[in-house]
Parts: sequence; structure tokens; C-alpha cells
Amino acid sequence: MKTIYLASGNAHKLHELQTALDLAGLPLRVAGPDEIGGMPEVEETGSTFETNALLKAHGLKVDGPKEGWFLADDSGIEIDALDGRPGVISARYAGLECDDEKNNDKVLEEMKDVLEPHRTCRFRCVLALVGEGLEETFSGACEGKLLFERQGTGGFGYDPLFLPDESESTFAKISLDEKAKISHRARALTKLINWIRN
Repeated sequence: MKTIYLASGNAHKLHELQTALDLAGLPLRVAGPDEIGGMPEVEETGSTFETNALLKAHGLKVDGPKEGWFLADDSGIEIDALDGRPGVISARYAGLECDDEKNNDKVLEEMKDVLEPHRTCRFRCVLALVGEGLEETFSGACEGKLLFERQGTGGFGYDPLFLPDESESTFAKISLDEKAKISHRARALTKLINWIRN
């Protein structure tokens, strides 16, 4: 059985990927970086989600087994009125020592004078899969609007400000099952699974 090593120590992400592969009937095992010596420090120097995801996947591959596959993701929010920012720096938009609250505060301040019709944005996720002679990326997006204030206490990052077009609730209020159907990550994962199947 082939193993996919995921460039994340997040148990939820590992479980999510294994569940999706199992439901698709794909005989693949998901493992974390701990099995191959841990996740190396990788500087995310790219200007796109694709580049950063590939940097992380190749970083994990360095010490991994030749026959393995290595998967990494990069994601963030793109706000049209801010020319696509925060984009690849979504997690550190308010500075290197920032947290979700400070990032949300900065976005709200920058968007305070932008009217509702012009508050379009999207969450984007890119998955990068690498191996011997293999390098593929899969992108997924979820379109929506940026609210004027937070709604909901679930999720993380910009979830309390993001109202997806396909729901009446923010990502911080909808159920995990609903989010799993429409999220940017779920859509990228669907493309990955379809590629593996073919």
C-alpha cells in the first residue's frame, strides 16, 4: 500500500485526508511527518499558493522514502478590493507575531469604507503532490463576501468574517459537514482524488 506523507502535524488534517481517500475507495495510507523524522523548517518565500505548497512538499520529501508521495497545502483569503491581499501572507498579515484576531482587525480596518457589493473575496487552497518524477498541484476556491463584523466562534483564521455564496452562515457558524462540502480545501481535495483515480 502506497503511503502519502502529509506535511502537517495537525491530527484533524491527517484524519480528514485519510477519510476522504477511504470514502473514495483508494488504497492509500496517510502518515504524518513524525514517521520520517519530522517536518523540516521550510521558508515560504513564494508569491503564490502553488509555489509555497510545492516548497513544503519538496521539503518533506528530502528525507522521505523514494517510493512515497508527499502532500502539502497552502491556503488563504483573497479580497478583491485589496487587490487579492492578504493572499499568501494570510496567516501573518498583521505581522510575524500576529494572531487571528489581529489579522481580522487589520482586514476590517482596511475594508471599513468598502460597500457591501464590492466586498467580494474567496478562500483558496492549493495542494501539492510530489514524488519520484511526480509534481502536481490542485487548486480549490470558495467564493463569498467579507462581512463588516465577525459572526460565529467556530473555525479559525478569517472564518468569522467570510460568508460563502452557498450558505447563509459564515465559515465560523456552519457545521463541519457543510463546510466539508463547499470549502476551498474540500474542492482541492476532490481534484486530487480524481487525479489519483485516473
